[in-house]
Amino acid sequence: MSGTAAAAGSASCRFAHYFVVCGVDADTGLEPDDGAGESFEQSPLRRSFKSKVLVHYPENTDRNPFNKDAVNMLCMPKGLSFRTQADRRDPRFHSFTISFDDGTRSYGFVHTFYEEVTSPQIITAMQTLLQMYHVEHHSSSMDSLASSLDESDAESLAGVSGCVGSFDPARDTLYVSKALCLITPLPFLQASRQFLAQLHQAVTSQTAPPLPLESYIHNILYEVPLPPPGRSLRFHGVQGPIMCQRPGPGELPLGEYSLGEAFSLLGVDNMVKLLTCALLETQVLLYSQDYQRLMTVAEGITTLLFPFQWQHIYLPIVSTPLHHLLDAPVPFLMGIQRRDGAQRSSLHLPQEANLCFVDIDNHCVEAPEDLPRFPDQAELIQELSEVLLHFGVPPSSSTAPSSSPSERLSSLVLEDLMEDRRNGNLGGEELAVLERLQALARRCGGGKLSDDGKTLGHVFEEEEEELKAAKLNINLREVFAVRFAAMFGRYEEFVIHSALDLDSWLSNREGTLSFDKGSFLSSQPAAHLHFLSRFLETSMFSSFVDGKVISRWADREPLQQLFDSRLERERLYDTGDEDSRSCPYRKCAALFESAHPIERRLLKADHTAIHPHLLDMRIGQGRHHPGYFPKLQADVLAQAQNTNKWSGRVTASRRSEPKRSSLNDHSGVDNDHRQKHTFLRRTLRQSKLLDSSPQAVSQTHREFVDGLLSECRLKTKRMLMERMGKESVELGQGEANITGLQENTLIHGLCDLLERTWGHGLQIKQVRHLIQLLPQALDEGTLLLRGSLVQDMRFIQSMSEGLSDVGQARAWIHLALEKKMLSQHLKELLTNQELLRKVLPFVDCKNLFFHLASCVFPGIPYRVVIIPMKKLSIAMATVNPWVCVSGELGDSGVRQIPKNTQEIYFQCKNLGRLSTLQLGQENSGLLAKCLIDCVMVYNEITGHTYKFPCGRWLGKGVGDGSLERVLIGQLVSPGAEEDAGSPCPLPLVLKFPFVTTVHLIFSGMLSVEVHEDMREAANNLVKHFHKPEQERGNLTVLLCGEGGLVLSLEKFLLHGFKSNRLFQRNVFVWDFVEKAVVSMETADQMGDLHGSTLTKSPPCDSLCHYVNAINASPRNIGKEGKFQLFVCLGIRDRFLYQWLPLLADCPLTARTYEDGALLRDRAAVHSLSRILHTLNDFSITLEAALIKGVDL
Repeated sequence: MSGTAAAAGSASCRFAHYFVVCGVDADTGLEPDDGAGESFEQSPLRRSFKSKVLVHYPENTDRNPFNKDAVNMLCMPKGLSFRTQADRRDPRFHSFTISFDDGTRSYGFVHTFYEEVTSPQIITAMQTLLQMYHVEHHSSSMDSLASSLDESDAESLAGVSGCVGSFDPARDTLYVSKALCLITPLPFLQASRQFLAQLHQAVTSQTAPPLPLESYIHNILYEVPLPPPGRSLRFHGVQGPIMCQRPGPGELPLGEYSLGEAFSLLGVDNMVKLLTCALLETQVLLYSQDYQRLMTVAEGITTLLFPFQWQHIYLPIVSTPLHHLLDAPVPFLMGIQRRDGAQRSSLHLPQEANLCFVDIDNHCVEAPEDLPRFPDQAELIQELSEVLLHFGVPPSSSTAPSSSPSERLSSLVLEDLMEDRRNGNLGGEELAVLERLQALARRCGGGKLSDDGKTLGHVFEEEEEELKAAKLNINLREVFAVRFAAMFGRYEEFVIHSALDLDSWLSNREGTLSFDKGSFLSSQPAAHLHFLSRFLETSMFSSFVDGKVISRWADREPLQQLFDSRLERERLYDTGDEDSRSCPYRKCAALFESAHPIERRLLKADHTAIHPHLLDMRIGQGRHHPGYFPKLQADVLAQAQNTNKWSGRVTASRRSEPKRSSLNDHSGVDNDHRQKHTFLRRTLRQSKLLDSSPQAVSQTHREFVDGLLSECRLKTKRMLMERMGKESVELGQGEANITGLQENTLIHGLCDLLERTWGHGLQIKQVRHLIQLLPQALDEGTLLLRGSLVQDMRFIQSMSEGLSDVGQARAWIHLALEKKMLSQHLKELLTNQELLRKVLPFVDCKNLFFHLASCVFPGIPYRVVIIPMKKLSIAMATVNPWVCVSGELGDSGVRQIPKNTQEIYFQCKNLGRLSTLQLGQENSGLLAKCLIDCVMVYNEITGHTYKFPCGRWLGKGVGDGSLERVLIGQLVSPGAEEDAGSPCPLPLVLKFPFVTTVHLIFSGMLSVEVHEDMREAANNLVKHFHKPEQERGNLTVLLCGEGGLVLSLEKFLLHGFKSNRLFQRNVFVWDFVEKAVVSMETADQMGDLHGSTLTKSPPCDSLCHYVNAINASPRNIGKEGKFQLFVCLGIRDRFLYQWLPLLADCPLTARTYEDGALLRDRAAVHSLSRILHTLNDFSITLEAALIKGVDL
């Protein structure tokens, strides 16, 4: 393996991935940074210029490719800055994060300092720009010049003699900013900051470091491994040792950004409010002059989300070229820098209805007006305040994090302690403190001063502050982790596992509910429902539940595995006696014990990395030039040094690292199943967000549009499913009684979606809502709209006392939804060209809004597909079929199938759970007949498919001559849709349509089987009516479906039926019933019964009346359809049990049936009559599709 390959292969277990230097490129010269948004009225010394990545090592790694443009933009968000010797040139530190498409992140840590410009070209270019500037502004006064400067710039130039903003190469020294960056796979904030600071100190020091800087950079890139989980690691910087650590498998993930600083900047109340906004996935915009403050607050919030993860745009630092992302109509967590002197009012944000604006420098959080309170918010704030006070941090916001500095220790104090030890005057605790001081003294070189000039006491104080901040972080995170455990401790009980395998679950993801939200909310305290009902609709909770579902087939995600293990531990001590709806607030019991592991790791290193060493460098390179960062030798930094004696010195932790799991840090490779799911749920490509090219910006906004369309479909589908009532219940998607809270939550989500769609591409940024623009336009007469929309708008205005713009807009949406006019209103607005010209300039936005309007309650979309027998599918081209789909809530009406097609798509009201489908044709054309296998109906909202088996001819002169059939539906599983074209199993004769029915029945059935089928069909009906109403199935299926009463009775009557064996004609039970009725009526008229009362009894009259009524029906449903109708009407009106003995006693029966037929067996007929009589106790209601056209 080559050196480069070896370096790439081991990159995943290294402390750092890249070392980067950004600054001015003398070859390309000075390029104005057009995207910085600065005015050319400013002096060139105060303008921003484009920076470049000067060098980066290594060239690339396998799993984290280097993105040069993104790293340059994030290292120097404001570009290059120039200063003179009269300006302040304090070094600055900030960090950033880069998100990848699979959800992983890399962290960048940047140390920015000013370096003297030595390039004559750059100095000449700056002098030329200044001369041009002074010529153009020669007549301007000093006051006008000063007004164009920043406040800090004005202060720095106040004492400069001569012309303000001038630069004379002979008199002045020009400095330019340069950035040193370290990119790591984990947020090693403290260690990276110390390494870069020591590197810069070595550059500015007058004395050369012990080794060339290449040795230290090579060491941290290739020889310092990641510390093993649960262990700490010491490695060496230029000035001294540096510590880093990783949490163990049972601890919270690594998080070094100071939560104490975040709480000090914003205060406890504001931090809880901000966390609530993040949990509900509002748009969060951070605002501060300091880039590191933006990262501190952003990372602090995302850290507190455990066990959930932010699923949307995450850019804590957004430079000016990326400000177009503020127009994103999706949830985001972003940060922008405050320019000197800029006010909140100067920001023109696209839409603020769902925006949480966080002004960090002014300690202010502006949350959306309808933000619910976090569960047990008052008790949570009290507990957090107690934790902060314990560490000396005030709960209220302040300008800087407060701390109580320890007394500085002098070397004399150390000497006194050593003397006390020798005299035996120190106890165990004092002795342990002394040992720590001795260790610190050794790290500082054993003298009174360390190498960087710090006293021993100063070093000790810094380490104490670092340890205190780490312990405070753990305690604050534990408080929130315990809160989430209390809120979702029983979440596993409500996870719905409906899929048989992962592929089927993924293929039907949008049509499947994985969490029983209604039951979960019913078990929660009433005060928590407002927050929880909205949180359950977020992407982060959906992703969390999806991870639990997928864990049946793949490994659990690290955060979820950790959370579940903590819940299992808590259940061991949980008595389970308390009701979750009335459970009191519980503080974190093991609060301070949780910080013991990190304290142990920081006080004593478990492993030590290889020391920096000399590299194989050319003579003359690596020389020290004070104040200048050297030009690094590329050949020794581009790859690991595998040929020298140092390569064999690898610590035990380094050798074992690749074998260890990455539970806490997500650095391992997910399995194929989880990767597939991750890419399905993350539609936005995070890697493209940092690309500011026009093509990338256009592609990003197209992805925004695609995401909105997908979200629109999901939200409207969910709202419709919640309103579908019983169908959703029977399909396992909720409770029958949908609470007003859940419905309001869904409508709130729709309002949010409409507002975000409205704000995307808005020209008039001050118009935050549609309702703000319309009243003015209506008054001016510039918009001509229909009366209903105007009336609704005026009504909301008249009732809007005390309502904000947001409240009015959402009240209008509520009203339109109640009147079922929202779709019509939106479409009317979007056809108004004057409105679009004013406020919606982007074509994509217009199309998006119009599509959204078409999705808001237009009706339930259904797709019907007729599947003919494959051998005769060509016959469908000559038939003009029609369908009518019926369900528990109504029917679709007759829908004509377009010519030369076999499917139709239509929208209609919700039909509920589908039960029957009428299929017919007009009997026109040359060959107006076809053999239908089945009909498939797909509900586009719920994603469910119904199969209506047929297997019969449709047409005159074939089969039973039916032109219309009533088919019975059955819900099919997701995987069964692929088998829709296979022949249907119902009924038995359908598999062989050219073989006589009589022959099959006579030769294949035993009397015992037929009688048992009849009993089973009747028992199913009895069981149906004995169940609670909400648990009953479909009655039509029990009557007419597979194994139903109609087919069972047909088998009974066909048993032993005589047939013409020579011609093998199809005969039907209805033929026998018709002839029997004719025989009875004829015998009654001719008096051939000689006084018999058979035909004069009421049962006989009803039999004749019903058969004649069915034959008189205008519907051409065929003989099988007529027999089905005959049985259904007889069982409904309680006549069927009387009709069977009449048919058995009819003289025609002896001529039609053989001796062994069941109908000629009096015992069998009597038994069947008694079975049917038991059904008279129940009231049977038939669907309208079954009895339509029959006049009784």
